[in-house]
Amino acid sequence: MLGIPMTTTVTTEAADEAPPARGLGIPTAWRPYLQVAPLTAVFVLFLVIPILTIVIVSFWDYDSVQVIPDFVLTNYQELLGSPVTWKIYLNTVKFTVLVWALTLLIGFIVAYFLAFHVQSVVWQTALFLVCTIPFWTSNIIRMISWIPFLGRNGLINQTLINLGIVDHPLEFLLFSDFSVVLAFVHLYTLFMVVPIFNSMMRIDRSLIEAARDAGASGWQILTNVIVPLSKSGIAIGSIFIVTLVMGDFITVRLMSGGQSASVGLMIANQISLLQYPAAAANAVVLLVIVLLMVAAMLRIVDIRKEL
Repeated sequence: MLGIPMTTTVTTEAADEAPPARGLGIPTAWRPYLQVAPLTAVFVLFLVIPILTIVIVSFWDYDSVQVIPDFVLTNYQELLGSPVTWKIYLNTVKFTVLVWALTLLIGFIVAYFLAFHVQSVVWQTALFLVCTIPFWTSNIIRMISWIPFLGRNGLINQTLINLGIVDHPLEFLLFSDFSVVLAFVHLYTLFMVVPIFNSMMRIDRSLIEAARDAGASGWQILTNVIVPLSKSGIAIGSIFIVTLVMGDFITVRLMSGGQSASVGLMIANQISLLQYPAAAANAVVLLVIVLLMVAAMLRIVDIRKEL
């Protein structure tokens, strides 16, 4: 009877002191590298290699029937030396800035309403789902749906004429920069709403109560408490909007009626004409511009700290 507990104690202590088993004989120092190996392989295969391929092809030559593997700077010289190309890039940046400003304004208002004025979680979820309804259809259908409203004989023009506000239809509503920006805002506002809403939901409500108890007005609470604490959401939403608008070409093609251009549309046209090296050079320049814009935003807001 006395020997049994002693044996149990010795066995337990020996088990506690035994070193942990090394899985499959893999050294401990290698395990972190093996854990990140699958993600690294996917990153290299689907991002690094395609980008390197585009960069390499951008230095190739071409003619009307073939692509010639070579190392020439002609594609970049023609791109950067053309006033038309500069105008198209400036037009794309103009679209991006306008869409970013409008989506930020609308997205912030919608997120603020959902986060601070809708108290019920059920209603927050329901209203948030309402915001996602447009995404139940394709982008092209959502763009085309504006044509009956914005056309010369569309609903908006007919309403304005019947009310006596205008004497003749407004020509700028459709197939113009206005319709392009409107379609962009319609398509991408949700990408601004979601990150801002997530940031606002993480704000400690006691901070707002403390500011209100200290005598701060609603505007002061908004500018000094809510906006600074929502910077991470604003930055993430801004990155989404910039990258989406800068690379878009379908919206510009359909909603401008061929009267406006963007870098994405220019690249699509070059691909349709089998001018792959020129299109690759445009893609590289566009990528550099987008990365610079994103880097500038990350310099203003350190997302890693905010998150």
